[in-house]
Amino acid sequence: MADHHESSLTLPSAPASVLLARRHTLSVLAEWGLPGDSDTADSIRLIVSELATNAVQHTLGQSPTFTIELRLDRDEVLRVGVTDSHPRRPRRLPAAVQQDNGRGMAIIRYLAAEAGGRLSVVPTAAGGKTVWITMPWKVTVC
Repeated sequence: MADHHESSLTLPSAPASVLLARRHTLSVLAEWGLPGDSDTADSIRLIVSELATNAVQHTLGQSPTFTIELRLDRDEVLRVGVTDSHPRRPRRLPAAVQQDNGRGMAIIRYLAAEAGGRLSVVPTAAGGKTVWITMPWKVTVC
């Protein structure tokens, strides 16, 4: 494997961009050796879908675009990040509110933990945030 791989794509904060984010992610990960029909690819597809959907729905028009970043480091760690320019951090909603929506972050946390990874939210210099999922690549490709 090369020292590291990186890919990023900036998309408009529009519902159609969620599909483009998923397709881009699967294409890049396939180039890096992850079969598109694997359970791990399905988990990453769902994570990206939820993160992109959040970037579109919850930025209240304050983020005209969002960026998906993929990094595979030489330390064999996969990092998936979605950055938007809205300053509000994701928050957990009470169970009663989660009946019809608001479950995305819980799903993301579960899928990341199941793969041996974690979720973090990092503020950007421009006042927005990046939601990062970090997971071991060795676990990812097994």
